[in-house]
Amino acid sequence: MENVIILGTGCAGLTSAIYSARANLEPLLLEGTQPGGQLTTTSEVENFPGFPEGIDGFMLMDNMRKQATRFGARFEQDLIAKIEVEDGVKVLTAESGKVYKARTVIIATGAGPRLLGIPGEKEMWGGKGVTTCATCDGAFYRNMDVVVVGGGDTACEEALFLTRFASKVYLLHRRDELRASKVMADRTIAHEKIECVWDTVAEEVLADDDGMMKGVRVKNVKSGEVSEIDAKGIFIAIGHIPNTKFAADILKLDDEGYIVSDHESGVHTEVPGLYVAGDCSDHVYRQAITAAGMGCRAAIEAERWLAEQPALAEA
Repeated sequence: MENVIILGTGCAGLTSAIYSARANLEPLLLEGTQPGGQLTTTSEVENFPGFPEGIDGFMLMDNMRKQATRFGARFEQDLIAKIEVEDGVKVLTAESGKVYKARTVIIATGAGPRLLGIPGEKEMWGGKGVTTCATCDGAFYRNMDVVVVGGGDTACEEALFLTRFASKVYLLHRRDELRASKVMADRTIAHEKIECVWDTVAEEVLADDDGMMKGVRVKNVKSGEVSEIDAKGIFIAIGHIPNTKFAADILKLDDEGYIVSDHESGVHTEVPGLYVAGDCSDHVYRQAITAAGMGCRAAIEAERWLAEQPALAEA
């Protein structure tokens, strides 16, 4: 039986691994379908502390993995389908049919951005114009025109943040009014750099001869009119989908599927010895550094809890 099993190998999972491995807990990490998490698709990370010149996203995650491995963390590729608890022991059943048992589990399975599913979106993802994070990538679009898709608070926050860099921000929304809070909506509509494009959906991300984004083909849902917006970047802000379905039968999830932590640490669940870290629980910040911080807390809490469970330690 394992002392610690960590689900996910993004910033939260790998940071948990580094801390729990250094505590001699020999954690086992189970990688899902995207080892390294979303950051591996980011060409350059400029806001992670310690890298004044920035660092490639894949390289950052590879460095974290090597650091965890150095202290004794182990890795297997499997996807968990169900978690159960038997006499304090966490029993994890994988889609492969394999069963894992652990004294503690840290869930760091992340969340995936909800995408539009239109032509050009995947082709220009990751440094070519399509992104879902203004905080991460906004600075790359200084003095350029960009598009934001969405109508909620997140879309408005993205649009307002981008006004610090972009020359103009087009906010595309399929309705004729924003779903955001009144204060946020009023602030967005009033901003001189933001142009709201109502009743409109994006139909295709357009590329130039070099494979970089040059614009967006859009359609008015009322008139059916099709037109193009010249822009170098498109920020999709229509929500995220947390990877938490496997935990729905044992943990409390909010209306959007995020795991709920009612403890002041932010990483405890209602099941003793079962912890959460990163974007599968955090739907507010969703940054690499905040995920890493949660991973650190989860590992420390797991270590402390194990020290208080002599009976379980002997199981």
